[in-house]
Amino acid sequence: MRPDGRQGAGAPGSARRTVFTPVDTRARVDTVVRRLGDAIELGLLADGEQLPGETELAAQLGVSTVTLREALMALRQQGLVTTRRGRGGGSFVTLPEGPPEDRLRARLADWSTEELRDLGDHWAAVSGAAALLAARRTQPGELRQLARTVDEFAVAEDPAARSRLYGRFHVELAAAAQSARLTREEIALQTELGALLVLVLDDPAYLACVADRHRSVISAVQDEADERARMLAERCVRESVGRLIALRLAPSRAPEPRPEEDTDGQEHRARPPHGGRRT
Repeated sequence: MRPDGRQGAGAPGSARRTVFTPVDTRARVDTVVRRLGDAIELGLLADGEQLPGETELAAQLGVSTVTLREALMALRQQGLVTTRRGRGGGSFVTLPEGPPEDRLRARLADWSTEELRDLGDHWAAVSGAAALLAARRTQPGELRQLARTVDEFAVAEDPAARSRLYGRFHVELAAAAQSARLTREEIALQTELGALLVLVLDDPAYLACVADRHRSVISAVQDEADERARMLAERCVRESVGRLIALRLAPSRAPEPRPEEDTDGQEHRARPPHGGRRT
């Protein structure tokens, strides 16, 4: 049983606070861009919301103001942040027009397959350990919230909502393990990778598979089958990250040739290169 008064870490406020914790020391500009950009895509930072001042935000993220300014510049170029000068000015969250999928695909392209694979290994290890410990430590009555999260995931229609619920399940699983460190690690993983899961949580058959797998994890935890719970949690994470890697490796979709207009004003499809055949 958890000590009295202990709160689960799956609350939106916990994930939101993690947005402003210190970032990794490597490639800090890119890390800040990913952290804030993913938080915006996931809805942890709302459209029109003002970010903390540069000095305060840099201190919260553990980076220099120069690094933060470079990151904000990159976010402005992506259309995710707008900076206003003068009284009442500052940096504000701005969701650009256009399909979120296009923005997320561009962000996925910034990850190498090696980075994604390494992150997937780390995430699987964390979620597997959380499931194993939850099976050993958690009472059945403490799993109701996990079950509710799976039910919400199964009927969610908004891709961003599915991604948040997928991540919430793993955060709540770590909380059920009664491990503050694993819970913080899960929240950090969601702020780093969670938004990209929108890209792979669009296949109805796969969504049903994920919901069934999550329910199987809960069942294994209830049965105190620790190794089975660990295996199922790891498999769920590895499959999702594997789909991201496959999407990252897939060739970009070539745009349709634009119609050309001949001297008679008639439109026709772009001609293939000299000597080429239209396929």
